[in-house]
Amino acid sequence: MADLRDTIQTQVHRLVGFGDGAVDLTRPPGDDGLFGPGSAAWVVHGDFTAMMAGGVAALLLQMLHPGALAGVWDHSNFRRDMLGRLRRTAQFISGTTYGSTATAEALIAKVRRIHDRVAGTLPDGTPYSANDPDLLTWVHVAEVASFLAAHRRYRDPAFPATEQDRYLAEYAVVAERLGATGVPRTRAALDAYLLAIRPQLRVDHRTREVSRALLRQQPASLAMAPAQTVLMEGGIDLLPDWAARMHGLDRPPLGKPAVRAGVAGIASVLRWALRDGSAKRATTQG
Repeated sequence: MADLRDTIQTQVHRLVGFGDGAVDLTRPPGDDGLFGPGSAAWVVHGDFTAMMAGGVAALLLQMLHPGALAGVWDHSNFRRDMLGRLRRTAQFISGTTYGSTATAEALIAKVRRIHDRVAGTLPDGTPYSANDPDLLTWVHVAEVASFLAAHRRYRDPAFPATEQDRYLAEYAVVAERLGATGVPRTRAALDAYLLAIRPQLRVDHRTREVSRALLRQQPASLAMAPAQTVLMEGGIDLLPDWAARMHGLDRPPLGKPAVRAGVAGIASVLRWALRDGSAKRATTQG
């Protein structure tokens, strides 16, 4: 059984690039990073299964915005590197959540430099830029809304409303350091934001191609293929109903319990297998 646990853990680490040296999670004594033990961010970002399903939902939400979609379409190799995009997002979330203050600040600065090169023109002639504060807010909201939904569905359905607000307020700091403005800091503000932005969201042939690249990507390994399929469906299941309809991904209600049971089963196996990860290393350093 130890060999099986090691194999699963190795496959997961390879999927997210954990331990490849891209992100240093060591913290000097007395440095809790941006949040620290006891923070809501450490709790919400601490479960691999929920974060992977939430990451899928976040990408699907983000690409509904014309500016976010254009950035992916014009400036990434999404057809061949969607797993790489998920990996880089996972490393950024891990480093800004559990790393030292210096690590978090370096990751934020790196993303800002990348954003400096991401700009262009939408099909209707409207210019876009990854440094647009409103676009940065949308990308952030799509992430935290999805991560929070995943945590509540797949990890802690009883997660208190006060802790949900605390999480949103904490991680808003990262979005603001990236240049976002008007970042929602409570669940009520988040819901109001999503309602207000819906008229700006669109679906076209590019949206469908990018979503297919995400959902039909080759698995990181044959061993991970069944889990990857279930996690993709788990991510779709996290989408708000209106977003699922826009993507044409709304699923029959009768099938949803099976998806949620499948994700729960994967989660139990992964929690058994993962003895080493960002959250656990952060905790042991405390």
